[in-house]
Parts: sequence; C-alpha cells; structure tokens
Amino acid sequence: MDGSPHAASVAPAPAINWFHSHAFPDGEVTRGEKPIEVLRKEAEVVFRHGVAGKSVLDIGAWDGWFSFEAERRGAARVLAADHFCWSGEGWGTKAGFDHAHARYGSKVETRDMNVQDMSAADPGVFDTVLFLGVLYHLKDPLAALEHAASVTGETLVVETVTAFDPFPWKLAGYFEGDEYNGDPTNFWAPNRRCLEAMLRDVGFKRVETVRNPNIVPHWRNPDLYWKHSRVITHARR
Repeated sequence: MDGSPHAASVAPAPAINWFHSHAFPDGEVTRGEKPIEVLRKEAEVVFRHGVAGKSVLDIGAWDGWFSFEAERRGAARVLAADHFCWSGEGWGTKAGFDHAHARYGSKVETRDMNVQDMSAADPGVFDTVLFLGVLYHLKDPLAALEHAASVTGETLVVETVTAFDPFPWKLAGYFEGDEYNGDPTNFWAPNRRCLEAMLRDVGFKRVETVRNPNIVPHWRNPDLYWKHSRVITHARR
C-alpha cells in the first residue's frame, strides 16, 4: 500500500471480468482483456489535442480507463457513461469501474445511459467526447453519431473497426451473426471514407483519421485491410 488516505480504506478487488487493465497508485494491478501498454499507446493518440481544463464525456466507459486517464491529464470535469456493460446485455458490469474509482480516489461522475438517449439537454454538451470501441456495436451507426455530435462542443474522438479501407468509395461491411470476434453484438464496420463522411454530415468541419497504433500492418502489403482494421478519428467543429 502507498499510505494514501483512500488506499487504506478500499477493499481488494472482487472477482471482476476486467476489460481494461489498471495500475493503481497503491501498486495493485488488474489484468484485463486490454493490456495497460495497449491502452497507453491508444491514449497518446486519443488525447493528442489535450483535455486539460476541459469537460470530457466518455461514452461506453466500461471499466473507465479512459475516463480516469482524462482526469489524470487535467480535465476539469469527466462524466463516464455506459449502459450496455454496466446494466445491459454486455458481459461486463460496473464493478470494475467502481473498484477503480475508489482505488484512484477519483471524482469522475457516472451515468447509466446509452448514446441513443443522449442530447444537448441531457447529459449536456462537453468539450471533448470519447466514443471508443462502441460504433460497431450499434445497429444504426449514423444515428449514434448524430447523438454523439449533439453532446460535443469541440472534439469527438471515435475509435472503431473499419473495413474495405483500400477502396476509394464510401463503404461499410456488415457482420452476420458472430462472425467478428465471435460476438453477435458487432454489426457494422465502415471504411475510413464512410466514417469521415458520416462525421461531416453530423456537423464536424475537420476530420483526422489515423490507424490505431496497436494495429501492425501486414509485412507483405501494409495498406491492404480487406477484412478489417481499427482507426482513431478526431472530428472537430
């Protein structure tokens, strides 16, 4: 233990199906589906425009790693929102988030809420909105982006699966059943051009897309992702 006031009062982690890995200030480490090294590499891209002094909404927060990272990077206010994993049909729960919240001594706020229910009236407009690893789980991705845009004041950050990126047309791939990652809740993978076009249509003027830094190009043909890739896109007002 590190002797910090909150560390001594928090019980050890219960049995949790962790998705995000965490390294807490008291030395406790949780090992989730996403290793800490992967999360840190993604964070350097996700937060490339900075969040210090800004309000941040993390849609689909799950275990909250990016919510707490935004707080660590100086965000003035952070709201973590989820429903699918916290109380819906996802395989996660809110137990991991709650444990991490206590371990960090965090002031991150929470709402059990789907993106489809969000608007400028509720939960309000935030400077930066994180929409990471969510889009491909939604049956209507364009409508979801409209809702995410409605609560974004400056920058919407989207991390998602893409397909058909080498093609010059705006395309989207559909996942039948559980063909993507054995998960029947995966539905759509737009290509980069399609994703960027949708973001422009929901009101963003500047759109920047880069490959997720944890995706390693195939050595034979680094630009050929016929099946799928992953990208991080910053859409700005």
